[in-house]
Amino acid sequence: MLAGRGNNGGDGFVIGRCLAQHGIRATVYLLSESKLLQGDALSNFNLLPSLNIPVRECPDVKAFNRYKKEIAHHQVIVDAIFGTGLNSDVKGYFKTVIDFINSLNKQVLAVDIPSGLHTDTGQPCGVCIQATATATFAFPKIGHLVLPGAEYTGKLHIIDIGIPPHIADGVCPRHHILTEESIGNMIRPRALDTHKGGVGHVLVVAGSTGKTGAAAMCALSALRAGAGLVTLGVPESLNPVVEPQALEVMTAPLPEITTGILSDESFEAIMDLVSDKRCLALGPGLGTAPETRRLVARLVKSCPVPLVIDADGLNNLAANTDILKSKKTEIILTPHPGEMARLMAASAKDIQADRIGCARAFAEKFKVHLVLKGAKTVMAHPDGRVYVNPTGNPGMASAGMGDVLTGMIAGFAAQGYAPAEAAKIAVYLHGSAADHLAQTKGPFGYIASDVMAEIPGAIRKVID
Repeated sequence: MLAGRGNNGGDGFVIGRCLAQHGIRATVYLLSESKLLQGDALSNFNLLPSLNIPVRECPDVKAFNRYKKEIAHHQVIVDAIFGTGLNSDVKGYFKTVIDFINSLNKQVLAVDIPSGLHTDTGQPCGVCIQATATATFAFPKIGHLVLPGAEYTGKLHIIDIGIPPHIADGVCPRHHILTEESIGNMIRPRALDTHKGGVGHVLVVAGSTGKTGAAAMCALSALRAGAGLVTLGVPESLNPVVEPQALEVMTAPLPEITTGILSDESFEAIMDLVSDKRCLALGPGLGTAPETRRLVARLVKSCPVPLVIDADGLNNLAANTDILKSKKTEIILTPHPGEMARLMAASAKDIQADRIGCARAFAEKFKVHLVLKGAKTVMAHPDGRVYVNPTGNPGMASAGMGDVLTGMIAGFAAQGYAPAEAAKIAVYLHGSAADHLAQTKGPFGYIASDVMAEIPGAIRKVID
C-alpha cells in the first residue's frame, strides 16, 4: 500500500484495514511523515496499529530506497498516492516512486485515479502509475475514459458510495458516457404500417474523380441506419460510375465545372433537391477545388435541413470557419484530429492533448454539434455538454470508416431524431458494429463496408 498524506492516502488506510480484517496481510508505505497527516487521513491512519498493520514512513528518496526490495516482493500494490486534485507535473521524489512501481510489472490497483493522471484531460502529468485496475467513487472521471488515460486506468470499477440520486441529479454534469442502455432508450420502435416515405429521405452530396466509393458508402450507410430513401448527388460525369456501387440509392447528376468537380454552379440544383429532404450529408470524397469551396460555403449558409459535414466538406470550411455563424439550420461536423486541427488552426498534437476541451470550445463558439472522431470519440454540443463513446477498436483504422459514420448520422437525422441524438446513436452503433467484427472476424482486417453490413445487428443488440 503506497499512500500519500492527503485524502487519497486516507482511502488507502481504509483499504489496508479492510484487507487486514479479511485476513490479507498488508503493509502501508507512507510517502510522508506521519506528523503531517490531517483530518480524515489522520483519523484512519491512527486506526492501523490496532490491526497490527505495519507502517513504513518514507518521507524522502533515501528512506524509500531502503524499502524497495521489500515493496518488490509484494504480490499486489495499491496506489493511494495522489487523488483527483493533481494538476501539475510529478517531479522529484514522487516521480522516482512512480517510475519504480511501473518498473515492477506487478498488479497495481489504483484508488480513485492512477497517481499522476490528470482528471480532466486524461494526460499523464509527466509520469503516471500504470494501473491494472482502478476503483473510482460514484462516477467515472474524464481522465478514466479518454486516451491515454483509459490505458493508464486499466479495468475501471465504479463504486457506489451512497450518494442520493437527487443530489447526483442536482449536479447537472456536463460530461457523460454513452451506454448501451441509453442508446437503446433513444431508439424509437416503428409502427407496423411504417413505409419508406415516413422514415426520412437523405440527400448526399459527395464524390469526385477517384473518390466515388466514399460517396456510395455514405449513401448506403444512411439506408443501413434506417432512412427510407437516399438520393446521391455527384458530378454528372461520375454518375455512371456511382450507380452500380449503390443499387438501392437514387442518383442525381449535378452540373460540374470540370470533369468530376462540383462548383457553386451546382448550388441551385442542390437546393431544389434538398427542398423535400430531411437531412443533407456533405463532403465525403468531394474534393477541395476553389470552386467546390465556394459551393460548400453557400450550402452552409443556405441549407434549410440538418446538415452533416465530413471529410472534404470540413477541409473546405477550414479557411473560413466563421461562415458557420451564418447557418440557418443545425449542423453536425465530424472531423478526425487532423481535420479538427485545420478547423482550429492548431496541430493534431494540440487537439489530442485536450480532445474534450477542443471539441467543447469549438461547439460552443460556433453553436454546432461536433463529433471528434478517434479512439473514445467525443461529441460536443452547443450548450457545452460532452459525451464520450466507449465503443470501437483499433481495427477501425481503415479507409472509409468516416464515410459510413457520416451516412449513419444523416440516416438517423432523417428519421426525425434531433441532431444531438442522431450523432450519439450513430457513433455508438458504428463502434459497436466494429466491435462485433473484431470479436467474430479478427482484431483488424475488416473494412468499412463490413461495418456497414453490421449496422442492423448493432441496432438489434441495443433494443433487444
